[in-house]
Amino acid sequence: MEKQMESAISTFNVEESPWGLKQGVNHEDFLKIFEPLPEIKEILLTSETLEEARDKLRKFAEDLLWKYKNGEIKVDAMDRWLAIEAINVFLNIISEYGEKAAGFSTLEYLWKAAKGDKRVLSIITEGFVEEFKHLFKAMAGVAGYSKGWLGPKLEAAGVKFVDFSKIKGRKAALMRSEYLDKVWEYIKGYLKKYPSGLDKHIIEKRKKQREKLMEYWGITEDEWFDYRWQFSHVLKREKGLETLRELNELGIVKVPEEDLKQVELAVKYGIPWGITPHYLHLWDFENPYKEDRHVRRQVMPPTWYVSNMLQHREDREYYFDFMGEHDTSPIDLVTRRYVTIAILKAYDTCPQICVYCQRNWEVLEPFMAGSFPGWDKIEAAIEWFGEHESMLDVLITGGDPLALSDKIIDKIMSRLSEFDHVVNIRWGSRIFVTVPMRITDSLAEILGSYIEPGKRNVSISTHFETAYEVTPEVAEAAYKIRRQGIYIYNQLVYQRNVSRRFENVALRIALRKVGIDPYYTFYPKGKIEQKDYLVPIARVVQERKEEARLLPGQFRPDEPVFNVPRMGKNHLRAWQDRELVGIRPDGSRIYLMHPWEKGISETKLYTYPDVPIKEYLEYLESIGEDPNDYWTIWYYY
Repeated sequence: MEKQMESAISTFNVEESPWGLKQGVNHEDFLKIFEPLPEIKEILLTSETLEEARDKLRKFAEDLLWKYKNGEIKVDAMDRWLAIEAINVFLNIISEYGEKAAGFSTLEYLWKAAKGDKRVLSIITEGFVEEFKHLFKAMAGVAGYSKGWLGPKLEAAGVKFVDFSKIKGRKAALMRSEYLDKVWEYIKGYLKKYPSGLDKHIIEKRKKQREKLMEYWGITEDEWFDYRWQFSHVLKREKGLETLRELNELGIVKVPEEDLKQVELAVKYGIPWGITPHYLHLWDFENPYKEDRHVRRQVMPPTWYVSNMLQHREDREYYFDFMGEHDTSPIDLVTRRYVTIAILKAYDTCPQICVYCQRNWEVLEPFMAGSFPGWDKIEAAIEWFGEHESMLDVLITGGDPLALSDKIIDKIMSRLSEFDHVVNIRWGSRIFVTVPMRITDSLAEILGSYIEPGKRNVSISTHFETAYEVTPEVAEAAYKIRRQGIYIYNQLVYQRNVSRRFENVALRIALRKVGIDPYYTFYPKGKIEQKDYLVPIARVVQERKEEARLLPGQFRPDEPVFNVPRMGKNHLRAWQDRELVGIRPDGSRIYLMHPWEKGISETKLYTYPDVPIKEYLEYLESIGEDPNDYWTIWYYY
């Protein structure tokens, strides 16, 4: 069976939306978006054709752009910069090229809505309205971005901005230091919302929860901390569901009925699901989805996900293969998208299932039968690496390959170490989070024994989502690995359950405490069945600029990236990595993603419809966040 992946924009009608924003806008209210730039409203109302409107708007925008560039419009330097960015976005959106790339005309919706077209006004959402309201404010230089999102809050709290350029010497240094201390005090107010698994009260709470589970299973502490017991008691299939129901009925772990219903469907129809006992004890047993939303939602599938997985049970092998791994596998068990690295999938299962897993089309349950491909297949894949001297780095992943036996892990390391051109052997594993007791002294020694200074390095890439997952058990496991000279790097999937203000600052601090380095901040794979986990690209960029930037350098070396199907990671750090070319009626931004090959060799662009910012802000509000804390998100294009 052969099936080529298409651009995501072609998978659904432009006027149909999976995001659930309320459709229908009042004409009078819609016209208010033009208040910062009434000239645009006048052009739209007086233009008899779309092409007339396009031409006049182009001339107006280009003239406005030149006025900013020429210094004719007097605004703060930061607001001037933002205005220039916004005007370029507007020109992109109204251009014929932008329309062709997006697959529809944003300008047509804007033009018809301005003229009061009832059909268009009934289709567009507040997400569409808010995008243009903020875009026009930015173009007019009145967005207020120059003060930043934190500046006004500090002023309201009595922390006044000091123009340090007007003060010299020790006086300036002391005033600046005092000001920065006050900034930190304010930030700490946010960080208190995100307890770490290293906090004393969380350690004590989890100890009591662990004791309840040990009593339920009738085991000793030695058994609990034995990874083999953890592996053999993973909650999965009917028995796992039965255990979860029983724990709920006994009042040990509160589990909402809707969660149990979705797990029941998952079990019945073979949708990936499973939880380790260790990860279960990380939950807050008494208060579901308050303090523990970020850990529960990683393993408890929501309704939308389950219903989409059900719809595509027959074709999920291809439908959910967002990264096109079928098209990037030169030999069984190997995936290659880059020049000097490829993936070896040595074990096609995990101890636990992450709902947002990119390989939900092949990793179907914990410790799935047949997941170990057999040594002959692994040997053939390893030989492929030996035949390709371009392979400086081998990433062994799955599934979770550190769930394999010490004997197999040792054998894989031994074979790969025979190739002089392999400089780094990297293991991709979430075992630190799901079953940290798997990191034994013997496993750490096996991995460390293959380091040859000056010739070969060994490293581990893991996957923590929240400071709540960083526990004393993690600290112990990480220390065993680091004593062997092995570096551990974290790849954060920046999904919406871990995307609140300063939530990932808390994670980065917790990771540094146990010796794990931030590495990547992944935009979640844009798989529509996982829409309850997706965030706007603008939020990823906003977090890196407005929150992570406040940390010391070694706490924030990670790169924000977007994975382009079949091509690989594309940076999200600069305008040249993407173009905003359209706004759908539901408020989704349409981006052209520029793959990593750009500037290196011939490549193709990828069209991606993003999460509506308005929908995301409504989600944040639904869990108790103040959307006003995020208002600058509209200005990250």
